Amino acid sequence: MHTIALKSSHLYISNEVVSQVFGDEPHVYLAYQPERTTLLAAPASSQWFSKMHEPSQHMLKTRNLQGDKTIALHEILIDNDLDNQDRELEYSIQESTKILKITL
Repeated sequence: MHTIALKSSHLYISNEVVSQVFGDEPHVYLAYQPERTTLLAAPASSQWFSKMHEPSQHMLKTRNLQGDKTIALHEILIDNDLDNQDRELEYSIQESTKILKITL
């Protein structure tokens, strides 16, 4: 099941989505867009993403044997006064640029 969820202020990303967007990269770039309440995520190797969005770098941590990963979002949630309630999140993937767009 392809899912992205917020649990305990961590972004849980299913293995299918991780493989499609990040591959084997251990780090990702995150950029929050408050006007759209959207979190953008891209592989840390994406140099143009870092120039366009001034992102912060985060570690992708393995959660289980299936290869699901998590990213700690405490800072982004607190800094932007966002709802930290556990829930599934809507997302889309931009295939051509390997960007994950997540609605917070």
